[in-house]
Amino acid sequence: MSKYEKLLQELTDAHGTPGFEEEAVAVMKRHFKAADEITYDKLGSLIAKKKGSSEKPRVMIAGHIDEIGFIVKEITPEGYIKFLPLGGWWGHVALSQRVIVKTSKGDIPGVIGSKPPHILKDDEKKKVQDIKDMFIDVGVCDGFDVESLGVRPGDPIVPDSKFRVMGNRDLYMNKAFDDRIGAATAVAVINELAEVKHPNTVFGVGTVQEEVGLRGAGTAAHVIDPDVAFVSDVSLAADGPDAPKGSSAKLGSGPSITVYDGSMIPNRKLRDLVIDTATENNIPFHLAALDRGGTDGGRIHISRGGVPCIYMGVATRYIHSHTGIIHKGDFENLVRLIVKVIKKLDSKTVESLTNR
Repeated sequence: MSKYEKLLQELTDAHGTPGFEEEAVAVMKRHFKAADEITYDKLGSLIAKKKGSSEKPRVMIAGHIDEIGFIVKEITPEGYIKFLPLGGWWGHVALSQRVIVKTSKGDIPGVIGSKPPHILKDDEKKKVQDIKDMFIDVGVCDGFDVESLGVRPGDPIVPDSKFRVMGNRDLYMNKAFDDRIGAATAVAVINELAEVKHPNTVFGVGTVQEEVGLRGAGTAAHVIDPDVAFVSDVSLAADGPDAPKGSSAKLGSGPSITVYDGSMIPNRKLRDLVIDTATENNIPFHLAALDRGGTDGGRIHISRGGVPCIYMGVATRYIHSHTGIIHKGDFENLVRLIVKVIKKLDSKTVESLTNR
């Protein structure tokens, strides 16, 4: 088993849709071995503090702990569950997938129902079904009262998926790499700093409710008041059969250093510092841009008077579905790179990031 395999397995197996992150937060808390203090903001984001040789600069490493999922909207008279998305879903990847409805009486297995192709009309085959038109079957049958299972509107629904090491032992497969990758990064960096001198105070954060509006990032950043911040999240792998030729965003190519996303333009001097540090230490990386969508950095970099911030990622296949795939080496190199940069972040260096 590789160094971080258990951490990634336990975090991605845990359940935690937006607003219901407690189980995943508990797993994250258990893995912090070197934190000097663990606190929470009032939305539930976990904040682990690691003291260095100086109280300032205050360095924030954020990864959101919530995963995409659904929430029960209503139960039909027949006993089928109508639901709403928590996060961005494409109808094609939801149909026929197994889910778990988390009720006050326990976890209930179900499946998102779909019509067999034999009865689909030609026009139905050509369109993507809307989430609002889908339903979940938890065992509907004449004479059985689904409500006896404890299902009620407002209950969270999570993808039913488990961590697997693939035939290529360097690749991991599971749900929720978006963004338990980021949560795992915060944990791993804090733990690595146990034996490393650093001229600052570091905060490893598992933010809540990112998938529904970057909410925990805003509250956590306000509490911490960071001088500089790193956002760790998945990035888009572009190495499938239809990927553009020459794409650098491949599994095994090292962490992505993002030069632009839909919510934030990274601090240019911090970006260059990260690139230079990777080059000096022979850490593989690739540059990436996300023209649509955003990350926790969208809230963190405009917190209070502004925060120098950068989003760094791990290329991931099939995000926002029941199953994603990552390369363990990319995660390991991301942790290594952030630790190397943190060692450089003394007061003078951090001040230089915003000097005009």
